[in-house]
Amino acid sequence: MEPFAWLSCPDPKLAEALDYLAQHPGKQLRSRLTVASAELIAGESVPAAVMAGEAIELLHTYSLVHDDLPAMDDDDLRRGQPTLHCAFDEATAILAGDGLQAAAFQRLTEIEALSAEQRLDMIGVVTKAVGFHGMVGGQALDLAAEHQAVPVNALRDIHHLKTGALISASAEVGAICGGATRSQREALVRFAKAIGLAFQVTDDVLDVTGDSASLGKTAGKDERAEKSTYVSTLGLEGAQKEADKLLNDALDALAEFGEAAEPLRALASKMVHRET
Repeated sequence: MEPFAWLSCPDPKLAEALDYLAQHPGKQLRSRLTVASAELIAGESVPAAVMAGEAIELLHTYSLVHDDLPAMDDDDLRRGQPTLHCAFDEATAILAGDGLQAAAFQRLTEIEALSAEQRLDMIGVVTKAVGFHGMVGGQALDLAAEHQAVPVNALRDIHHLKTGALISASAEVGAICGGATRSQREALVRFAKAIGLAFQVTDDVLDVTGDSASLGKTAGKDERAEKSTYVSTLGLEGAQKEADKLLNDALDALAEFGEAAEPLRALASKMVHRET
């Protein structure tokens, strides 16, 4: 999948920044979740889900670009390369993130294989996932929680929004593309909510056990910033057990799909049992 391939910009510097991001696309787990969910429902390849997955990846990239800014998490390494504001400047990073968010919604409107009702449905799901009751709200709560101990229930609430909302939306968008029934869609959302939280728990574990070179981002940053994490709250072993429990919860949600859900199960395991 090449989510940046169709993008262009009249400003040379901003166009160069987009090309820089395109060269380091990441693991694209969210778009793979969209495609796999659609194919599970439809029983065949779903081209519309590829376009929707591209939109999801643009939104995810926008969130990383803004998350790395000095006013946010202030990081200088992402996907093994200098973050966008370090490679260019803060203004370029802000504009690139703004443009990627807009481009994502443009992409969703252009999926002609879906009905207008389906496209509106997707846009509603995604806007909630990235807005005040999703990723943006979760980031605000995360920033507010710095330098203080946060109980595990509050930590879950933060990360259901900051990390889990877009992961959940990725599966739900795939369900819409595949023509899911209400029951199928609800099952996929349950699956994705659990796997989204498990993904964040694993992120916290890797921040402690990994190194910057292998992770492609600054290791140990949460501890230095005095941020509450699943590791600081539950301990390393407790966090690992939490991730496994959430993975099992996610897999249980797929029970009704039988063997057809094996690609999703494999993807879920990869999202949790990863080293980067």
